[in-house]
Amino acid sequence: MERDYEMRKVPHTRFAGHRDKLNVNFYNSGKLLVQGRGTREFVEFVLEPEILKEARLGYEAEINPDFIRPRLGVDESGKGDFFGPLVVAGVYVNESVVRHWQEKGIKDSKRVTSDKRIGELAKIIRETPGCIWTVVPIGPEAYNRMHNKMRTVNKMLAWGHARVIENLMERRAEMVPPPERAISDQFARSKSIVADALMELGRGIELIQRHKAEDDLAVAGASILA
Repeated sequence: MERDYEMRKVPHTRFAGHRDKLNVNFYNSGKLLVQGRGTREFVEFVLEPEILKEARLGYEAEINPDFIRPRLGVDESGKGDFFGPLVVAGVYVNESVVRHWQEKGIKDSKRVTSDKRIGELAKIIRETPGCIWTVVPIGPEAYNRMHNKMRTVNKMLAWGHARVIENLMERRAEMVPPPERAISDQFARSKSIVADALMELGRGIELIQRHKAEDDLAVAGASILA
């Protein structure tokens, strides 16, 4: 471990090393903290092959801290058919949920090639401990009635996303830890269309809309349920 590393004295550690912009601290409790540029390379080329003797660690938490943050994910299906149905789904995830989903192969529904597999993944999502989920279906009659009133599919989608977020936030007492934000795909040119549709509880959480939001595992999970 000492090769190429400048050893330092850090309280409560068995050893602490620094090299370039990488810090490696091994605490008396048994916790290993790796931070800085080169984290992935350290895990891949030192920790796994020389210490663990196997490749079994993920890098998401180090490279993308948002991966493990508690959050809501929202997605929809069926928006292109005037006769419906339109389905909007949402999920709450925390670190244990996303790590479980990653192991089980949860991904954006557009990347799943069979309805059977969609059903299998949906069952995994619904049965994952700690996951809170909701589905808001809008059948053909309601779809056409809402379309006649709202005139645009985007306004219907905005209502659906807002309703799903509200449903989830009504169960926030069950969410441990509480969600920090809600993430959804940006389906309209203006982000304000969803923001303006948010209901009472939904206004109390940060809303992030972005293109290709299905890359986020929470949104991918919602896409499976929808």
